[in-house]
Amino acid sequence: MSSAVAELQIEHLATRKTSGWRSRLNDVENLVISLVLAGIIILPLAEAALRRTLHVGIPGSNAILQHLVLILGMLGSAIAAREKRLLALSTLQETIFRGRFKTLVQAFSGGVAAAITACLGIASYQFILTEREAPKTIANGIPVWIFELAMPIGFAVIALRLLKQTSERWVMRLAAAGLCSALVALIMFPPLPPEHMMVAAIILVIAVTLLGAPAFATFGGIALVLFWGMDQPIASISIAHYSLVTNPSLASMPLFTLAGYLLAEGGAPGRLIRLFYALFGTLRGGPAIVTVLVCMFFTSFTGASGVTILALGGLLMPVLLGAKYSEKNALGLITGAGSLGLLLPPCMPLILYAIVAQIPMEQIFLGGTIPALVMGIALSWWGIHQAPRSTEAAHTFSFQKAKAALWEAKWELLLPLVAIIALFSGIATPVEASALTALYAFIIEAVIYRDLKIRSDVPRVMTESGLLTGGILLVLGVALGFTNYLVDAQIPERAVEWTTHFVHSPLVFLLLLNLFLLIVGCLMDIYSAIIIQVPLLVPLGAAFGINPIHLGIIFLANLELGYLTPPVGLNLFLSSYRFKKPVPEVLRSVLPVIVVISVGVLLITYVPALTTTLPRWFKR
Repeated sequence: MSSAVAELQIEHLATRKTSGWRSRLNDVENLVISLVLAGIIILPLAEAALRRTLHVGIPGSNAILQHLVLILGMLGSAIAAREKRLLALSTLQETIFRGRFKTLVQAFSGGVAAAITACLGIASYQFILTEREAPKTIANGIPVWIFELAMPIGFAVIALRLLKQTSERWVMRLAAAGLCSALVALIMFPPLPPEHMMVAAIILVIAVTLLGAPAFATFGGIALVLFWGMDQPIASISIAHYSLVTNPSLASMPLFTLAGYLLAEGGAPGRLIRLFYALFGTLRGGPAIVTVLVCMFFTSFTGASGVTILALGGLLMPVLLGAKYSEKNALGLITGAGSLGLLLPPCMPLILYAIVAQIPMEQIFLGGTIPALVMGIALSWWGIHQAPRSTEAAHTFSFQKAKAALWEAKWELLLPLVAIIALFSGIATPVEASALTALYAFIIEAVIYRDLKIRSDVPRVMTESGLLTGGILLVLGVALGFTNYLVDAQIPERAVEWTTHFVHSPLVFLLLLNLFLLIVGCLMDIYSAIIIQVPLLVPLGAAFGINPIHLGIIFLANLELGYLTPPVGLNLFLSSYRFKKPVPEVLRSVLPVIVVISVGVLLITYVPALTTTLPRWFKR
């Protein structure tokens, strides 16, 4: 028997023995993350109810909530690693490499990524050791460091899963593990002064990024190299990670996302499409208007335009094709409309921008509303213009059908009002408003409509939502370590000094800002861009007298384009996957949409009143 055959038989037997316990472990992880999300919903609502009725609170509730988000982030990212769904900045590994060479590339990039992950775990363990020297408690004497253990444990699990996924063969896995161990030893016990190895280390991180390493490994790796090379403690990265994930306002992000996922996985897409079609289907271009409205609604809650494309694409494509739209225009419209809701409250990028830029969340929500409507109107106009002129409406308007569809979808239509009234009336904090929104979405989809089964569907949806949130928080946490290094190196101050020396007009600055952000959107996902670029751009905006809310909406509107532009245009790849079309074909279909959205970005940039009017009115 050849050694290769023997190895395959051993691997097959090992798989049979381990598949059972791995499945049970997966079930435990899914259950735990569902319970953590449930706790994040229940705790702020219980605190608000007790505070308003009995005038008492839950001891340490805010601290407990913040650390539940920490656990959610690490566990969600571990599940994302398990499902091979960690965010990456490059797809070369999947699109170019084949055969044995692809196996070598996977082992190499996986081993380096695992080494970076292991070093991040060591950094977080060092952080915990310093925390234990001056122990802090949350409530009832429970030490904080027990919750903080989620960080090194989470990184260890992710590192092991990255090594496991390098190959199906144990030989290649062992090779990747050997490379990982060698790199960790090199970092912890450098044979040369670290500053002499910085350039080579950064080149290595860039190389594995191009080869498909996860995005968190890119930002975490660069941060590690910089702190290591400058002889600064790598625990600084974990301090930044911890401070971001335990931000008091950050709990809003996973809760609003969960509300969107509950809607998308329930019967809401069908009900809303029927409603909007009953209202606008008789108009020329009515199906395009329906597509824009429904996509904006769902993206505003999920914060992930890809989820909108995957959840609604199969429903909207037949509607557009049935209205005689060309397949190219229908594909471009759905792909482009998926990102429009990013400026509508309570979308995740708005929340994150408010936290990083230290802007009141309510103000950034108000600032994004009118620009989002401008974008929606612009894309609807393009959809109307592309409608076949010779085709009459498929049906005449029926008041009875519209009334019936409105009544059927009434509970989903009330969801934005629940969030807006709770947030802007002052009766709830942003976190409480997001918890109420998530609870409301659960009640209407699982109790009123019964589209989701409580024992099977709801945990699955909660796991999926936690996976997305965890994957994003992992990238954001390590990216903030890199950002803090830039701040410590006084890069923002130098950028302000250099820019104001060469650029004197705010209008010219805004034009250059748009061009810069267009490049950023082509190379970085929106969440990483917020963490890394916003601390650099906010001082520049202040130097040119740009309203901080206006600057934020300009930033996010430009990054909307990033979802449609290669090489990191996520909507292009997800649309390609959903509709089984080559990425170049999807890109060609979406080019007119990119032009339309670009015009909308210029309007938002040079007409500040679109952004500042609502915040100014509500501030009075």
